[in-house]
Amino acid sequence: MACVTDTASAIPPVAKRVPTTRSVHGDDVVDEYAWLLDRDDPDTEAYLEAENTYCDERTAHLNELREAIFGEIKSRTQETDLSVPVRRGEWWYYTRTQEGRQYAIHCRSRQEDGEGEQVMLDQNELAGEADYFALGVFSVSPDGRLLAYATDHDGGEKYTLRFRDLETGADLADEITGVSYGAAWSLDGSTFFYTTLDAAMRPDRAWRHRLGTTQADDDLVHQEDDERYFVGLQLTRSKAYVLLHLGSKVTSEVRFLPSDRPDGEFEVFAPRRQGVEYGVEHAGDWFYVMHNDGAANFALARTPVAATDRAHWEPVLPHRDDTRLEDVAAFTGHLVVGLRRNGLTGLRVLPVDGDTVGEGHDVAFEEPVYTVGGGGNPEFDTTTFRYVYGSLVTPTSVYDYDVASRSHELKKRTPVLGDFDPEAYSSAREWATAPDGTQVPISLVWREGTPRDGSAPCLLYGYGSYEHSIDPMFSIPRLSLLDRGFVYAVAHIRGGGEMGRHWYENGKFEHKRNTFTDFVACAEHLAEQRWTSFDRIVARGGSAGGLLMGAVANLAPDRFRGILAQVPFVDALNTILDPSLPLTVIEWEEWGNPVESADMYQYMKAYSPYENVEAKDYPAIFATAGLNDPRVGYHEPAKWVARLRTMSTGDNELLLKTEMGAGHGGKSGRYDAWRDEGLYLAWAIDVVGAKY
Repeated sequence: MACVTDTASAIPPVAKRVPTTRSVHGDDVVDEYAWLLDRDDPDTEAYLEAENTYCDERTAHLNELREAIFGEIKSRTQETDLSVPVRRGEWWYYTRTQEGRQYAIHCRSRQEDGEGEQVMLDQNELAGEADYFALGVFSVSPDGRLLAYATDHDGGEKYTLRFRDLETGADLADEITGVSYGAAWSLDGSTFFYTTLDAAMRPDRAWRHRLGTTQADDDLVHQEDDERYFVGLQLTRSKAYVLLHLGSKVTSEVRFLPSDRPDGEFEVFAPRRQGVEYGVEHAGDWFYVMHNDGAANFALARTPVAATDRAHWEPVLPHRDDTRLEDVAAFTGHLVVGLRRNGLTGLRVLPVDGDTVGEGHDVAFEEPVYTVGGGGNPEFDTTTFRYVYGSLVTPTSVYDYDVASRSHELKKRTPVLGDFDPEAYSSAREWATAPDGTQVPISLVWREGTPRDGSAPCLLYGYGSYEHSIDPMFSIPRLSLLDRGFVYAVAHIRGGGEMGRHWYENGKFEHKRNTFTDFVACAEHLAEQRWTSFDRIVARGGSAGGLLMGAVANLAPDRFRGILAQVPFVDALNTILDPSLPLTVIEWEEWGNPVESADMYQYMKAYSPYENVEAKDYPAIFATAGLNDPRVGYHEPAKWVARLRTMSTGDNELLLKTEMGAGHGGKSGRYDAWRDEGLYLAWAIDVVGAKY
């Protein structure tokens, strides 16, 4: 059973209280921990460090288990490995990992077997001794001569862009700072388009850089003044056009430029209309358009390259109430549409013969619960489609699908070393009933022999925002839970996109509470069906899923033994009220605008976790933060834990762990990430008293 070590000498940190009054819509609220937003206040860093020390002390008894789980992850992972090579022109591109090295090595070869390998970029060399490293832009020019790459060394997501001559291996003199993710080459490789960020961390500008010049010489090709919109860039698979994407949460606009005329002006594809989203693919004389204009679950249309306005769009795949169209990939002789039906992902292949698009077929898969989506498909002229498949019991697998013969070729299945036997694990899909009668899907996986009498511990994962779906995929670290008798469950709650656009819309704005009650209903279903019991459930979620964790802690604390909230968006109302904070304005179309709407203010105030901490017996809580996080400020979990300490009436553990040199994703190196995951899983095991 769980090992208990006496750590009574560890005293929980107590944050100072500095009353600050928020007055909005005639409502005065005192916030005693607002001072934690000031990163320059020496008391802020002191408090975070004190919490880290306390967390280390209170989890010290888990070190042996943590290292055991780290060892299990490491021993099951093929540390020296190779991705499936992807053909692009005369080269095969792939990444390698090497045992003992934290980051990937990017390579290419003129032979599929890797003979004559050329190392394009070694992330380990770029990272050096830095505690954090991330690669942003990574783009090879269409002619294969040049590489554009961008690096971040603190997790703040402001990248420095450089260019490498792949023939000599030397970097050019060009260097561009403050770069975001969107980028695209011109056809001849003479020009590179990139995006930069405003003070609120919004990609708001697109630039044109001519190689051999300085950043000061770059042309501003678009500045987006509407604070709801992000700016992005893409080179089409056909390499014929550079696309400039302008998108808010609910509205989009695309502009296009022939890639062989990089000095030209971008042309509007179809003017933005509030509430209408669309995306564009190119093939031959046609643009293919995935859109939701009069089609809530999206429809596929096409339009001549010479006439892109909405009036010229011709239907290809009509809207269906039971099928959410998600993306389209265009090739010389076929289209592949990514879709979602009955809570599962799928692929539909449509043959293209000249100007005729055929009816096509759905690709069939055998498992009852799985996830499938497009893999690396950079070549436009091909008769195959690469896809990635996996499930809760099947490791991630890369296939090539021949669209004519409808045959699948397995190129690689992620190896799981040791005594892993997929037949030893089972998965299923069940449905919980929400308070309003809605059926909510749950994906489950367990090891054969796990008792179905309510005694098994369970980790229940949830997200439920931004129409982001948590699809069932394989995980090597998860085996360390399953082999210790855990049931692992994913709650596919409203606010996500698992069941179509309506699923998302019924979990946002004034329907956001459905996200939380759906999750509680899933926990109750698992207990009622004897998969587990309330004192054996650990809930887990991160970012917007961390808001979910904070909300259910307030709503139904007795349904969970522990809650793992990673970089949690728990001070939602205060953040959404402050347009000066990163990404706030664009979030108004996701959560509502409490600045202008008194009703939305009151609705958000009623569920925002920090606002609703009260005197009650909370479950054990482990919260994490990143000091450099531009998405969820470190202050949100810090304020939340500080308030929980003063209000919780029970004696369950409240922990906060802040990465002082990282951002939203935590530590960047794979070994560092595995060791952190070892801690989180060890904590979950310990909280429910499971066997070590």
